[in-house]
Amino acid sequence: MDIRDVLIDGITQLHDWLDDGLNGLTPAQVNWLPEGKSVSIGFDVWHVARTTDNITNFVFKKNPPIWMAQGFAGRLGLSERDQGTGMSLDAARALVISDPAILRDYARQVGDDCLAYLKDVDPASLNEVQLIKPLGEMPRWRVFRQVVMTHGFMHLGEVNALKGIQGLQFGI
Repeated sequence: MDIRDVLIDGITQLHDWLDDGLNGLTPAQVNWLPEGKSVSIGFDVWHVARTTDNITNFVFKKNPPIWMAQGFAGRLGLSERDQGTGMSLDAARALVISDPAILRDYARQVGDDCLAYLKDVDPASLNEVQLIKPLGEMPRWRVFRQVVMTHGFMHLGEVNALKGIQGLQFGI
């Protein structure tokens, strides 16, 4: 077993559970905001997908993110550049997902693309050090483990909490 096997397993699980988390939700449920300083389900899933897309495509493959290349920003009426990192809480709470099915399609494509990259990448290249702003330098395998998986699972927990508060069943 090499590090790719662990990353592929974790990222597959993350994206399957994010997909399940969005399944069947209405725009009102996806954009619902509780009192306090939380964000919506839509923001959480959008942010995880945008981060994974930027890491896989922009940082590692040196390609435009799927978000831009396939016009998802325009289809959802959102910024091409924003991904959630560094946004103010007010801006994050103001983000509205107009169509959960489009977000779900985007997140699926990003997950599939990330997994295809990991299946084909030279395992030795995952030890190369990469600068990830604002976190600093780390080996590429850690970028996937920390920035994509661990960070993504944290947001998945928020998705499940937000579903539960709304009286919705979550799948985990």
